[in-house]
Amino acid sequence: MTTLPFCFALLAFAGDDPAQWPHWRGPAADGVALGAAPREWSDAQGVRWKVVVPGRGVSTPIVYGDALFLTTAVPTQPEAALAEEPAEEGRGRMSSGPPTEQSFELHCLERSTGATRWKAVARVATPHEGFHKSYGSFASASPVTDGQRVYVNFGSQGVYAYDFDGKLAWSFDPGVKLVMRNSFGEGLAPVLAGNVLVQVADQEQGSFAFALDKHTGKELWRVARDEPSTWATPLVTEVGGTLQVITAGTTQTRAYAPDSGKLLWQAPGVGVNAIPALVRAGELALVMSGYREAKIVALRLPRESPAAPDLGADALAWSATKGCAYTASPVLVDGLYYTVTDRGLISCFDAATGEAHYLEERLPRGSALKSSPIAAGEFLYVPTEAGEVHLIRLGPKYEVAGTNVLAEQVFVASPACAQGDLFLRSLTHLLCIGSDG
Repeated sequence: MTTLPFCFALLAFAGDDPAQWPHWRGPAADGVALGAAPREWSDAQGVRWKVVVPGRGVSTPIVYGDALFLTTAVPTQPEAALAEEPAEEGRGRMSSGPPTEQSFELHCLERSTGATRWKAVARVATPHEGFHKSYGSFASASPVTDGQRVYVNFGSQGVYAYDFDGKLAWSFDPGVKLVMRNSFGEGLAPVLAGNVLVQVADQEQGSFAFALDKHTGKELWRVARDEPSTWATPLVTEVGGTLQVITAGTTQTRAYAPDSGKLLWQAPGVGVNAIPALVRAGELALVMSGYREAKIVALRLPRESPAAPDLGADALAWSATKGCAYTASPVLVDGLYYTVTDRGLISCFDAATGEAHYLEERLPRGSALKSSPIAAGEFLYVPTEAGEVHLIRLGPKYEVAGTNVLAEQVFVASPACAQGDLFLRSLTHLLCIGSDG
C-alpha cells in the first residue's frame, strides 16, 4: 500500500514508524495507518483492554510510542448535568441545552494496558453554549503531538501544551467566546506546521485563524476570515518548496503561510458546514462538504506564487455532487479517495480524475455513522453508531470483508491505529483491539 504526497510537517517527526498516530487522521493526515490492524473481534475475543472514559468527549485519541492521549470534559456536578433541560426550539434546537461547569482534561494512558499514567486539568469553567446533543461534546477537538509535547485545543476555553509527563508547558487564551451554528459546539483540531501551531476559529460572526509558537505559546499572527462556522481540520503541506496551511470554508478555500498568516491563494469554497478534513492527492487538494450544497472539489495547487491570490474557478480540476460526506473525513490511499456519508453510503473515486469506481454503495446492517474511517493493511475500517466496524477491502471494487460488533457501544470519535493495535473510542469507553487480545 502506498500513499500520494502528503503532510510533510507531520512526517518530519512521525517518519515511517508504525508505533505513532500523532494526529487524529494519522501520520500523514490522510487516514492511513502504517501497517495492518486486527480483522476480527467481538465482546468475547480480540479486545486487549477496555476502560471507562470519564465525562464526555468525541475527540480521537493519538498515540506516540507507549503513550496514548485523549481529551474529555467531565461535569463537576454530575447530578446537575444529568438534570439539564432539553434545548428550546430555535437556534439551538439540536443543542445539548444549558451547560454546567466542566473540568476540561487531557488524559495519558499506557498504550499497551490502558492504565492511566496521569491526567491534567486544563481548566474548570462553565461553557457559554452547548453542543450537538447527539454527536457533540465539550472535548471534540483531537490533540496533536510532535513527540515532545501534546497540544490541546478546547476552543473558547483555551489552547494548552503539555510534556509527556503531564506538566503544563504553556497555555493560551484566545480571548473570545465562539458562537457556533445552531450551538453545535466547537471542535476544530489544531495542526502543526514546523514550529508553529495553527488554529482556525470559524464561527457565525468574527471568524479568524491564528498561530502560536509551539515552544512558548506566544501568538505569532491572527487573521480575519470571512466565513461562518466550520469544523474542517486544515491540511499542512509543502507546495513548490513552501509550507502551506490550507483551510476549507463556505465561501473560500484558503492557503496561508504558517510563519506569517499571509494569504497565499484562495479558490471557491464548498458551501455551508464544512466539516471533513482536507487531504492532498498529488498536485490536488481535495475539499468536501456534505450539507445542502454538497460537493467535492479537487483544486490544483499552484506551484509558484500566483500574481493574484484569487485563483477562481480556474483552480478546479474536477468536482462531484454525489458521494459527499457530511461529517466523516475521507481516506486517501493508492490514488483512491474514499468517502462515507452519515447514512452509510460509501464511494470510491479516482483522486486524480474524479472518476467514481463505485458510488454510494450501502454499508451492511443499515449503518448510520459520524466517525471517520481509516485504512490499515488491505482494508478500510468504518465504525458506526451501532458499535459496528465494517471492513471494506481497499481497491476500485466494492467488497465487504467483514463486520465486527461490540455491544452497547456508540462510535462517534474516529479510530486510531498504532503498532498493529486498533483503538476505538465510544461515548463511554476506550477499547484496544489487539491481535493477541
